[in-house]
Amino acid sequence: MRARILLNTPDIELWPAWLLRARGNADARILAQSDWVLRRKRDGRYLAAAQRRGLMPLLPRWTRGVDGDAALDALGSQGGRALRDGRLPLEGLKRRLDLLGLDPDRYEARTGLALVPEPAWLALAGFDRYRRPLWLAAGAARAWQRMRAAAYRDGVVLEAISGYRSHDYQLGIFERKRARGLPVEQILTVNAAPGYSEHHGGHALDIGTPGEPAAEESFERTGAFAWLRERAGGFGFRMSYPRDNPHGIVYEPWHWCHRAADRDG
Repeated sequence: MRARILLNTPDIELWPAWLLRARGNADARILAQSDWVLRRKRDGRYLAAAQRRGLMPLLPRWTRGVDGDAALDALGSQGGRALRDGRLPLEGLKRRLDLLGLDPDRYEARTGLALVPEPAWLALAGFDRYRRPLWLAAGAARAWQRMRAAAYRDGVVLEAISGYRSHDYQLGIFERKRARGLPVEQILTVNAAPGYSEHHGGHALDIGTPGEPAAEESFERTGAFAWLRERAGGFGFRMSYPRDNPHGIVYEPWHWCHRAADRDG
C-alpha cells in the first residue's frame, strides 16, 4: 500500500516517492524504485532516496547544512507512527526571525497572533487546483474531504488552492524580498511573519471554485462562498480573517481554518 503521509523534520520533508515528479530520466528511474524521498525544505532539492536496499544519496554530502539525523530518525519510525502526536521545535525559527530583525514579542503584541509549530506529520487530503498534493493535519484532511463531497452533492464545486506551508516557505519569501532591498516592516504589510500563519499547522486551507481567480476578494460573490458561509461551520471550518478582524490582516474570504485543531494529532 502506497504511503499517504508526509513526514516532517526541521530541515527536511520525507515525501512518498510516488507523489513526486521526476526531474529527468535518472530521477524517474530512482523514484520508481524508492519508497521515500528526502527533500530539503529550503529549496525543494531532492537529497536522498530511501529504497529497500538502503539509502541512496542524490546530492554529494547531502547532510551538509541540514539535520540529517532527524530525517533518518523519522524514516526509521515505521511510517511515522512514533511521530503522530509530535510538533516540531520552534527554536530554529526564532533564531532566523532574529536574523531578519523581526521581534516576535512586538509582532505578537501588535497582531494578537502566536507562533504556530509545524506538525511532525501530515495527511494527504487529495490534490489542489494545480494538481499538487494537498497536505493537512489528519482531522482537517478528513473534514475537508467530507465538506467538499457535501458541497458537490449540492451542486457546488470547492477547490483547494493551498494547504500546509512550512516555515521555510514563508522565510524564503522574506529573504528574497529583503535581498531586493525591501525592509521587513514593508514586507509585513502584505505577508504574514514567518511562523505566524495558520497554514503552518496544517489546519488551514485557501479555497476557490472553478472560473474564479485564486485568493481574490471577488470570491465572496460566488455561490461557493455563500455555501461555505452557511455550511462550513458544520464541518468544523471557520473563516479566519473577516473584515475588520483584530489581527490587522486583510479580508480573506478564501481562507478557512479547521476549528478542531487541538484534536487533529
